[in-house]
Amino acid sequence: MGHIRDTQCGFKLFSRAAAQQIFPTQHLTTWIFDVELLLIAKHSHIPVAEVEVEWHEVAGSKLNVLRDSLQMLRDLLILRANYLLGRWKIVARKPKSE
Repeated sequence: MGHIRDTQCGFKLFSRAAAQQIFPTQHLTTWIFDVELLLIAKHSHIPVAEVEVEWHEVAGSKLNVLRDSLQMLRDLLILRANYLLGRWKIVARKPKSE
């Protein structure tokens, strides 16, 4: 994941085969879900590319920087611990035909 500069912002696009392999393994649905998707893709040898998009900030964000940053840190620790301890596994699945 070292080559991805921004995991949170932008669009996430998947081929059907990649989605069928990645999403059944995913556990987190909070702000940090992107990081888990990238981790699963990396360990599944699924290529990932970061493509710049033009972004315009819209007023009225529901993000609470302090609360959501703490939740992201907590979720990152949960993510790391569960994979390191083997509670969550990345299972290589045979992709279905496109």
